[in-house]
Amino acid sequence: MDTVIPHHENPLGVRPIPQLLRQFAVPSIVAMLVSAIYNIVDQFFIGHNVGELGNAATNIAFPLANACTAVSLLLGIGASAAFNLAMGRKEHKKAPYFIGNAVSLLFLGGLLIGSIALFFLEPMLRLFGASAAVLPYAKEYVSVTAIGFPFLVLSVGGAHLIRADGRPQMSMICNIVGAVINTVLDAWFVTKDGFGLDLGMKGAAWATVIGQICSAVLVAFYIVRFRTVKLKWKHFVPQIRRIGTVAALGMSSFFNQLAMMVIQIVLNNSLGRYGAMSVFGEDTPVACAGIVIKVAQLFFAVCIGLAQGMQPIVSFNYGAKQYKRVRDVFKLTCLCALCISIVAELLFLFAPVPIISLFSKGDEGTGYIQFASMYFRVYLMFTFINFVQPMSSTFFTAIGKAIKGTFLSLTRQIIFLLPLIVVLPLLLQQPELKIYGVVAAAPIADFAALCCASLMLAGEWKNLKRLEAATLQ
Repeated sequence: MDTVIPHHENPLGVRPIPQLLRQFAVPSIVAMLVSAIYNIVDQFFIGHNVGELGNAATNIAFPLANACTAVSLLLGIGASAAFNLAMGRKEHKKAPYFIGNAVSLLFLGGLLIGSIALFFLEPMLRLFGASAAVLPYAKEYVSVTAIGFPFLVLSVGGAHLIRADGRPQMSMICNIVGAVINTVLDAWFVTKDGFGLDLGMKGAAWATVIGQICSAVLVAFYIVRFRTVKLKWKHFVPQIRRIGTVAALGMSSFFNQLAMMVIQIVLNNSLGRYGAMSVFGEDTPVACAGIVIKVAQLFFAVCIGLAQGMQPIVSFNYGAKQYKRVRDVFKLTCLCALCISIVAELLFLFAPVPIISLFSKGDEGTGYIQFASMYFRVYLMFTFINFVQPMSSTFFTAIGKAIKGTFLSLTRQIIFLLPLIVVLPLLLQQPELKIYGVVAAAPIADFAALCCASLMLAGEWKNLKRLEAATLQ
């Protein structure tokens, strides 16, 4: 039976934490999984119908998806946190501006990224690591997907705004509808057998864009009927003050995605360069890494979904000075993430070949399977602890400490992983071994990021206990 809540009480401040976390986290997880599945579905159909070069092309194009997600999270999570903090402080007149400003900038941000991608298409893809063999496939794919970037950014960022309005189920529906449409159209547009149109890379791209448009339309339809506060046209006019607050609170998630984009670019170039010196060749490591990273995204989607489900609960209760509830929800979220991480670790260590086989035509050589299996086991060696860094980053953002959240979002990708990808291959003398230096960079960065996050969390935990004690006096 649900807890009876007085009409003047916000559920975030009084409902049992397990119930709230389930209510907010499950739709968030589904939304993040759906976002990851967009790329996985394309990879599946392209792998089976186009082959290794097609898989490599989607990996080359992936930094642009990271850029779109970065803007979505900057504005979506930032506005959601600002809105919930304002509502917790009973600043009901200020709160709607965060939502309205975010909606306007989400579409404009996607439009800007899409325009840049189309205008600088070929040099950008070469910068991202496209070889001469992969470039035509990547151009064919991105020339279409860039059209959908405004809708992608609006749908991903808008889902966070809907969640802030207390409707996580609706945000989940918006994402699921787009994913289902994308999957059905992929099967129709890309496949060669039966009723398939055999449109190859462009077919996968158009399926993705149509799915994103459908999701964005549903988000826009909900936003104009926002429940918690009444949105008026004036709330959609960008204001520097509101944008600054939103950007500060969304900065950690933004930099985390931006860091992933930079890492992807450096990784693609490093794998291509050192792969050409090894028995694996130039394109095989890039294709395999794309599959591994996108499969790993399914795990990270669950962890990030948990963190995003935690965010409005933490933000409201921190704003309302209910510090024990803040600590309790963080502990429960981390426990759930740990259990999921252990399961993912076992899958990645003991079943890499069956997973890789899902994304291939079946005619790839032994080098392809050999590299992919090794990359799975080494790159994801510390999966069981990888939830700590994104969880901590989101936590600091949720309590309004954007600088700490931003720093933590940069630790794994920029501060540790990026230099290691560059330096470790240089330490190996034999050219054919240098690619193993690239692969080994990830687990070292994972462990270093864990240490940083743990130290910062320990300090904040003591501070929360002090604040809690002060409120009881």
